[in-house]
Amino acid sequence: MSAPRLAIPDLAGKAVLITGGSTGIGAAVARGFAGQGAKVAIGYHASEGPALALAKEVEAAGGEALAVEGDVASAAECERIVAETAARFGRLDGLINNAGLMLGRVPSYEASDERAQAVIDLNARAVVSMTRAALPWLERKGGFVINTTSIAARNGGAGGAVLYAAAKGFVSTLTRGQAKELIGKRIRVNAVAPGVIATPFHERYSDAATMEALRKTIPLGRIGTPEECVGAYLFLASEELSGYVVGQIIEVNGGQLMP
Repeated sequence: MSAPRLAIPDLAGKAVLITGGSTGIGAAVARGFAGQGAKVAIGYHASEGPALALAKEVEAAGGEALAVEGDVASAAECERIVAETAARFGRLDGLINNAGLMLGRVPSYEASDERAQAVIDLNARAVVSMTRAALPWLERKGGFVINTTSIAARNGGAGGAVLYAAAKGFVSTLTRGQAKELIGKRIRVNAVAPGVIATPFHERYSDAATMEALRKTIPLGRIGTPEECVGAYLFLASEELSGYVVGQIIEVNGGQLMP
């Protein structure tokens, strides 16, 4: 990681918590905020090694980072994750609700109640719980919430991803609704909707044939990278750049979907 380049001055010194921050888009976003001089809390559940390595990488480059473990599907764990972050940094200025997994490709009509509940808890309810836990800190001086939704929220998903898509549809609607609820507290709520991005998510759930079929549907002609998502998050976090942007969802998908 190179030394921080303060291209967006109002992000320097801010404390940002990124759930699902150890790999993929979350890790790229953590690096992006650290590069702007922000303090980053890297939330993780199972990926302890990558989370600790990323925190060391940020600190080696002169930044400040914390790897904080917890299962965001648990409301109590969300409270603890926020408490540990705030205790370390003495503040919390931004929350990025990025944690999420498909938990396997299963047709929605074959999914057990337990599987459906697990998908909803991780991808949808966790966003409610994390935002509620962070609210007392975010409203102190005004802050931001950026949710990670998905292109699947608009197209319904496919190939056993319908439950995941439905959960992300919840996140998109929640983003718009909470944007109205929280703007009076000087908290801007927006979201980023990635398309097909080369991350461990697809390494886990999509084979080479599936990825190639998806690639052919993208006007840009290639799969995106986590780093290509980072600019949208930085833009939405900056009051200087997006202070009048509220309740919006930025699509980052190479033209695959143009709503």
